[in-house]
Amino acid sequence: MRKKIGLATLLLLLSFFTTQLKAQCPMCKTAIESAMKDKSNMKGRGLNNGILYLLSMPYLVVGIGGVIWYRANRKKQVN
Repeated sequence: MRKKIGLATLLLLLSFFTTQLKAQCPMCKTAIESAMKDKSNMKGRGLNNGILYLLSMPYLVVGIGGVIWYRANRKKQVN
């Protein structure tokens, strides 16, 4: 059990040390590439950050729910 928790913790910590990814749909990518020709690169960075922010929310919700569930079950086993 401790190995599983340690592995899960390690994977969670490693996920915070990843490089910034470029996550865009094809239409967004085309629009941003055409905007970058005008040297307005800030739109592309903002779009990437927004997509990654929206992508991270489901993982945070599931992770927080898992921690709450784990703590509740651990307290039941101790009692």
